[in-house]
Amino acid sequence: MASKLTEVAGGEAVPSRAHNPTSSQADSQWPLWEVFVQEKTGAPHEHAGSVHAVDREMALQNARDVYGRRGAVSMWVVPTDAITASSPDDAGPFFDPADDKPYRHPQFYKTPRGVRVY
Repeated sequence: MASKLTEVAGGEAVPSRAHNPTSSQADSQWPLWEVFVQEKTGAPHEHAGSVHAVDREMALQNARDVYGRRGAVSMWVVPTDAITASSPDDAGPFFDPADDKPYRHPQFYKTPRGVRVY
C-alpha cells in the first residue's frame, strides 16, 4: 500500500493519518531528528530542537527552515535513535570513577613561578 501524503502550510508534505484511522500516531510520523545549531564560528553546537523527516537531507532542510532563521553558521541533524545517553539512575556509578584519580584535580600540580593564580 502506497503512503498517502497531505500538504500542510508552507508546501511541506507529511504522512496523512486520514487514510488509515486504525494506525497509531507513531506509525504515521516520519523519523525524529535532533537539531544542533552553531550560532557563530568557533562557538559550540547547541541543541535547538527536533524535526521529523524521511532522510537526512530533508531533516537538514526542515531544520534550516525552522531553526536557521536566527542566523546560524552551521547545523547538525542526528537521528534520535542514534543518540545514546546515560541514565539519571546510573549517575553515581557512571561519574564516580573520576574521583579516584587525584592527578586530575588542580591541587595535585604545583604552580610555576611567574604564573598568576586566580
